[in-house]
Amino acid sequence: MDPEAARNARDSLDLVFHMSNILDTGLDRHTLSVLIAFSEMGFNPEALAAVVKELRRETLASSSVQSIPPSAP
Repeated sequence: MDPEAARNARDSLDLVFHMSNILDTGLDRHTLSVLIAFSEMGFNPEALAAVVKELRRETLASSSVQSIPPSAP
């Protein structure tokens, strides 16, 4: 990738990350860059959003199960 294209990609990611923070999505730069790459490859953005939501649900469910203390014998 030439330096100009790399700078443009970095600037675009910075803008998307800023917008993501304003919208309080909780997505980090790496996750956003992966989602952008999938979108550029032709993946449906609505399907990507559904995957992110499902992964969050699973993460919350597994963390709540782990936080329940075991019963005393």
